[in-house]
Amino acid sequence: MIPQSLVGRIRAGARFLVTSHTNPDGDAIGSELGLARILVALGKSVRIWNRDAAPAIYGPLPGADRIHVGDQPPGGFPEAFDAAIVLECPTLDRTGLEEPLAALPLVNIDHHLGNQHYGVVNWVETAAPAVGVLVHELAVALGARVPQEAADCLYLALATDTGGFRFANATPAAFEAAARLVAAGADVERVSRWLYESQPEGAVRLLGEMLATLERHASGRVATVVLEREAFARAGAGPGDSEGLIDVPRSIAGVEAVALLRELPDGEWKISLRSRGAVDVETVARAHGGGGHRNAAGCRATGPVAVARAAFADELARAVESAHAD
Repeated sequence: MIPQSLVGRIRAGARFLVTSHTNPDGDAIGSELGLARILVALGKSVRIWNRDAAPAIYGPLPGADRIHVGDQPPGGFPEAFDAAIVLECPTLDRTGLEEPLAALPLVNIDHHLGNQHYGVVNWVETAAPAVGVLVHELAVALGARVPQEAADCLYLALATDTGGFRFANATPAAFEAAARLVAAGADVERVSRWLYESQPEGAVRLLGEMLATLERHASGRVATVVLEREAFARAGAGPGDSEGLIDVPRSIAGVEAVALLRELPDGEWKISLRSRGAVDVETVARAHGGGGHRNAAGCRATGPVAVARAAFADELARAVESAHAD
């Protein structure tokens, strides 16, 4: 249920900063852009600020080119804003902007397990298939008009976080939310074209680089892949071009859990984890300071890639065994 304190704060405020987690995905970007257009329709002023740029695949989304990106805050910060709305971040440090954001009252809207309720207002619905769905529910509670472009963005948020309605979170509630967004004007064909028919060439070449590293473990039930920085250079790809690539090894028959290890500029490794069914990768990520959902989670690791790869392969193998033992 939406906290009335959230509805009241949105109605009372006039100037909002909207942000989400580092390396924003489809739910983050779609929810931000959708919420921004809804708030503007209510007569509010809105600025989106993310530490990292959106993956190129989300470039066609309306308003994506106006997102403020980087460590430095937008002009007038913090005096120009009444509050910051933080979307899809279980902890404030996931924004990469926790120090400057502390200057504003924080509204925390999320669906992740383990959310730390760091806002002056917290709305956390772990059963929600995507934060984009929560944004639409908020619009309804506010009596706000949902512009067609906002509906497109929120539908994209839902489609990406459910894996095109293929993941375990594609519940009846997810399909009901999709129907509401289509009724609000979301163009399914346009959103599908953005997601599946607008890949940069570098992303396609990066897929080849990733698949060349494919290894299987635990009698084939676990797969691991690696993307070193040199692979991005060879492919002519940017960091955001790896978005969604992990779903390819997960599609292999017999694979129940996957780890993608992506090298970061600071030499650390970003670990993306995916699984099927009852295999819980969120607990694996949480053990390394990360988090997420049962079938999609992430964290970071340090050290030689071979060591990290072997460690996560072993932990995923145990997660698969545990799922079958229950």
